[in-house]
Amino acid sequence: MSTGAGIVLLIGRILFIALFLVSAFGHLSKGEMMVGYARSKNMPLAPLGGWPAGLYELVAAVLIAVGIWPDIGAIMLGLYVTIAAFYFHNFWTVDDATQRQTEQLNFFRNVTLLGAAIMLFVFFASVGDGVRYTVIAPLIRF
Repeated sequence: MSTGAGIVLLIGRILFIALFLVSAFGHLSKGEMMVGYARSKNMPLAPLGGWPAGLYELVAAVLIAVGIWPDIGAIMLGLYVTIAAFYFHNFWTVDDATQRQTEQLNFFRNVTLLGAAIMLFVFFASVGDGVRYTVIAPLIRF
């Protein structure tokens, strides 16, 4: 991988995790509110929706941005958005048309992020040691 490609990839990695960093800090700073929301959505183990979810997101985002097993970070974020899509943005259960549309947009945003996380995982696992600007190479190799 060229230096230029590595720089562009690093910028892309940082832009990809920006949303997760904002979300992580929300979970860490407003943990009780997040737990209440998780309870309102009937999520099992709702207390995990507070600071543990924020810490999980933060760790996954740092793994990708800094390049410490970025493939594992991509898997972690893919799992996170899958759970969020089906538990928190289950638009098919909402009666109000406006709220349903909002939840549907959020659901498909998470589906899109899942697709990006899968692509990042495959990229990192395929390129392996060739990924520039990483601290520790991807753990999984194809």
